[in-house]
Amino acid sequence: MTADIAHDLRTPLTVISGYTESLRDGVLKPTPARFETMYNKVQQLKRLVEDLRTLSLADAGELALNREPVSPWTLLEQSAAAYQHLAERQNISLQVRTGPQLPEINADPERMAQVFGNLVGNALRYTPDGGRIVLSAQRRARAVHLNVQDNGKGIAPDDLPHVFDRFYRGDTSRQQQNGESGLGLAIAKAIVEMHGGEISVESELGSGTTFTIVLPLNS
Repeated sequence: MTADIAHDLRTPLTVISGYTESLRDGVLKPTPARFETMYNKVQQLKRLVEDLRTLSLADAGELALNREPVSPWTLLEQSAAAYQHLAERQNISLQVRTGPQLPEINADPERMAQVFGNLVGNALRYTPDGGRIVLSAQRRARAVHLNVQDNGKGIAPDDLPHVFDRFYRGDTSRQQQNGESGLGLAIAKAIVEMHGGEISVESELGSGTTFTIVLPLNS
């Protein structure tokens, strides 16, 4: 993982260094586009550092959870609302479906928003124009199952066992595109497990992917 971290730090740093050196020496003229590129690379570095910090705290058992009773419907509705504009721009249908009278769960809303942000963000990146993403929740025994399902490109069978690995390169959803750190699914797994829950994935190439989070109900 250290080699992967070094690689992901080196790439944006190389771009920033190249631009600043060329601007300093007068080889390039300062333009809004060049400053925008540099700014985006700085933001990429900040995301990587913050994601590494989150995983470090989770590994040490020091990631704070501010739990409170929360409705599964509220979690899904807020996650959908955060990405609705982006989904509309990509001509993707983003829907929320839940069963009747779902009980509340004891969860940290901000951390769970981070989990769903990673899952919905991934789904948007790999769902084609005109596609569909459905957030849903059902009660099963003493747990609530929360799903993020898309009809996108899917994940290869060989990659499925590794999708939650840190910096895994085989899975297309973990490659370093759009400034992502490659740690989003690992962070999602850590946060769900700190809630006493489980996260899993099912996928078929060309048919789509479903991530399922199982969280225990309040006792």
